[in-house]
Amino acid sequence: MIYLDNAATTPMFEGAAEEYKKYACELFYNPSAGYGEAIKISRLLQEARRAVLDRLGATKGDIIFTSGATESNNLAIQGSERGGKWEYVFSAGEHPSVNNVAKSLQQKGCIVHFIPLNEDGQVDYLALEKVLNEKTRLISVIHVSNETGAINDIARISMLRDRLSPKALIHVDGVQAFCKIPFSIDRLGIDLYTISSHKFHGPKGVGALYVRNKGGLKNIVFGGGQEGGLRSGTENVAGIMAMKWAVEHTCVQENFEKVSLLKASFLSGLKLDENISVIDIGSPYILSLSFKNVKGETLMRAVENEVILGMGSACSTKQAGNRILEQLISRDKVISSVRVSFNANLSVDEVKRAGEIINREYYKLVEKI
Repeated sequence: MIYLDNAATTPMFEGAAEEYKKYACELFYNPSAGYGEAIKISRLLQEARRAVLDRLGATKGDIIFTSGATESNNLAIQGSERGGKWEYVFSAGEHPSVNNVAKSLQQKGCIVHFIPLNEDGQVDYLALEKVLNEKTRLISVIHVSNETGAINDIARISMLRDRLSPKALIHVDGVQAFCKIPFSIDRLGIDLYTISSHKFHGPKGVGALYVRNKGGLKNIVFGGGQEGGLRSGTENVAGIMAMKWAVEHTCVQENFEKVSLLKASFLSGLKLDENISVIDIGSPYILSLSFKNVKGETLMRAVENEVILGMGSACSTKQAGNRILEQLISRDKVISSVRVSFNANLSVDEVKRAGEIINREYYKLVEKI
C-alpha cells in the first residue's frame, strides 16, 4: 500500500512512539504536582517548548501546548477577540478550523472581512491591502494551503500590517508548513502560529500555539491555570515529548529537497495529458489533481487497494464541494479532483509506481463511461 494522504495525517516515527510509551507508562507524573518526579517532568516540558521555538526560528515568545490545530486556531482567534468596533480579516483559503471560527465572529456581530484568493492560490494581497485600517484587530492567513500547497507570502502581509494596521495581530495556521518548509518566525514578523504534531510524524491529539506576546491573548479554557493561564488542563506529557522527538529528528531542508524529487517522480509516472491536470503552485508536499469525466471519489475508490489518496481537507470530507478549489478551477474540475500529499520517507520507486497505478485505473474508468 502506498500512502499519499500525508496532508491528512502522517505515520508516527517509531522513536516518537517509544517516547510516547515512556512518558505514558513510566514517567507518567503530573507536571503540576509538587514532588520531585513531577518537577522533573515540568522541566522537561520547558525543554520541549525550547525545541519548538528553536525549530520555528523564534528568539522570543512562548509555546502554549494544546490538543492540536483546531484548538490552537480557536485560541488564537477567539483569544484575540476584543469588544468595540474592531475588525477581523481572514483569507478565503483557510482550513475549516479557522474559517468556521471566522463565521462565528460574524454571527456575533463582529466586522469580518474574507479576502479572496488570486489565480496562484495565494491570498489577494491587493484586496487585503484595501481592507486593512487602524481598526483591524486580527489578520489570519494560512501559511501553506492544505488543499493546493499554495504558499502565502507572510512577510509581505506583515509589512502591510506594519504600515496600515500597526495594532493588529497576525495569526498564521502553519500546520502544513511547520517541519516541512524552511522559514523563520522572527523573519516573518508574526504574533501567533499554529502547529499540529500528527502532520509531521508525531502523535495525534497534541499541538501548539506560538505566542509572541501573551499579553495580547485571553484564555478561552478555564481551569487550573496551566500553560501560563492560557490553556488550563493537565498537559499531555506523553504527546508533547513524542512531538518534541519528531521536531528534533526532522531535517526540514533535506526533506524539502527529497519531497521535491518525489513529486517530480510521481508526475512522471502519472503522465499528465489533456485529461489529467494538476495544481502545482507551492509546497512540494501537496498536489491537487483533476481527472476529466471521472469523479474524484470514484477514482479514489478505484485505487485504494494499492494507493491511498485524499479528497482535500479531512475535516470537511462529509461536506459537498470544495470552497477553496472552487476559487481556482471550474466546478467540473473540482468534482473530478483528488489530493496527493507526500512524506519524505516514501521512495522514488513508490511514488512513480503510484502515478502509474492512478493513470492505469483512471483510463480503465474512462473506458467504462
